[in-house]
Amino acid sequence: MAHHHHGVQSDSGLWVAVSINVLLTFVQVVGGIISGSLSLIADALHNLSDAASLGIALFARAIGRKPADQYKSFGYQRAEIVAALMNLTILLVISLYLVFEAFWRIAQPREVVGWIIIIVAGGALFIDTATALITFKLSKTSLNMKAAFLHNLSDALGSLGVMLAGVLIILYQLYWIDTLIAFVIAGFVLWQAFKILPKTIHILMEGTPENLSAVEIKLAMERVDSVEDVHHIHVWNIDEHRVALEAHVAVSESELQEVELIKFALKKMLLRNFNVNHSTLEFEHHLEKKCER
Repeated sequence: MAHHHHGVQSDSGLWVAVSINVLLTFVQVVGGIISGSLSLIADALHNLSDAASLGIALFARAIGRKPADQYKSFGYQRAEIVAALMNLTILLVISLYLVFEAFWRIAQPREVVGWIIIIVAGGALFIDTATALITFKLSKTSLNMKAAFLHNLSDALGSLGVMLAGVLIILYQLYWIDTLIAFVIAGFVLWQAFKILPKTIHILMEGTPENLSAVEIKLAMERVDSVEDVHHIHVWNIDEHRVALEAHVAVSESELQEVELIKFALKKMLLRNFNVNHSTLEFEHHLEKKCER
């Protein structure tokens, strides 16, 4: 119960972060419009994606705590993986929009008010850093929270870049630097999204966990006493932390009465060597398996 209480406490801190990010987005959009800064509006849109990512992450964490039932027999933890996919999709869409806007600004350049950029981006940098520190602790055990943390980290870096643009505009009237920073923010976000996206899709597609090999598992199972052959083997992630396996295990006809002992030995080995938490094993005698072929 203590662990659950701690989770709820950390969630309340994250909800505060969501609220602050929404407020910050509004301030940055107003500041961007008044100053004429595309990089500040880019940072605002990225902040809005932060708020959305954290909101989705929290909603998914709440769903994930629900116990397994007759409708979701493996539980609801995979909701966090779905949420991570939604977060990454938001990142991709916003980044591509920023690239489009930056190209438009190159075609139609305009003056930018540097001091407004520095004040607004400075406040954003402080808030982004604080939010990133909140999500960092949770990011070590959750792909979804890692996606949320990367939102915060990239936005903090973006705010730092926007501040730099403001300084260069005031000192040297380098208005083009504002567009350049918008490009850099969008490029960084795209890189981060494409980095996590394949892993997220792989889990949702029930692919074999990246750190495991179905061939190695099959060979290890066949080394267990009395096991003649293993086939029809499937290995997948139920969620980020639980691995499931199902397989047909062929044993000699004389060993069929020892099935429970063989099953126990196999399950123990699978958990110890491959961290397989859930395994379904169907036993058959070796002659039956040959007939199937």
